[in-house]
Amino acid sequence: MRIDVVTLFPAMVEHAATFGVTGRALERGLWQLGAWNPRDYATDSYRTVDDRPYGGGPGMVMLAEPISRALKDARSAQSAAGVTRPWTIHVSPSGRPLTHERVVALAGAQDAGYVLVAGRYEGIDERLIAREVDEELSIGDFVVSGGELPALMLIDAIVRQLPGALNDAESAQQESFVDGLLDCPHYTRPEVYAGDAVPDVLLSGHHALIRRWRLKASLARTMKRRPDLFSRRALSKEEAQLVREVQQESEAQQ
Repeated sequence: MRIDVVTLFPAMVEHAATFGVTGRALERGLWQLGAWNPRDYATDSYRTVDDRPYGGGPGMVMLAEPISRALKDARSAQSAAGVTRPWTIHVSPSGRPLTHERVVALAGAQDAGYVLVAGRYEGIDERLIAREVDEELSIGDFVVSGGELPALMLIDAIVRQLPGALNDAESAQQESFVDGLLDCPHYTRPEVYAGDAVPDVLLSGHHALIRRWRLKASLARTMKRRPDLFSRRALSKEEAQLVREVQQESEAQQ
């Protein structure tokens, strides 16, 4: 897999991608990274990449032409890497929310290649987005100073799904959102910390009871913290029983 990022801060993306899971996966050759600066494609002596918005208002808008030229070279690099149809993604708060299901689909595409557009300022000329972008994705209902951090989050989410990226292949199957639930609580040594003990069941060695406890804890956490996720879940017979137990225990505490 190859991922290219069009950004005014290529060093920021390139440096951050060398750490942790994404860095190890780069070293293992599981994916390739390229970064392209629209400023290198500006045609005036000031290397201008933005201008005032038509209609007035605060801030500046990124010009279409420098980004378009950067995209052309990014796609050429994708082709040289064997990608026949790179998919162009604009990371933007105006995009549809990024989900685990979408991440898995992006990671699982055969011979996939992605070109991410990381905007700055007030945004990018809409005509560039309409002509050049295949998909817009948002990492949340909030605004940050630029698209670099969202792009890095998307890259990390995709790369960790690639076979061989994680040292423990089961890790990716036991995370939040994989089965539509938040992850259960986790504990490690010492057994007692600040007066709080690890739940006895996790020390029991009884794998069936541990699995049941973790499922119940995931259900309880999702019910409390993400009722929107929980409301969309079709409960199995076992899960329905565990939910009743959670509700009974909550009523007893109250």
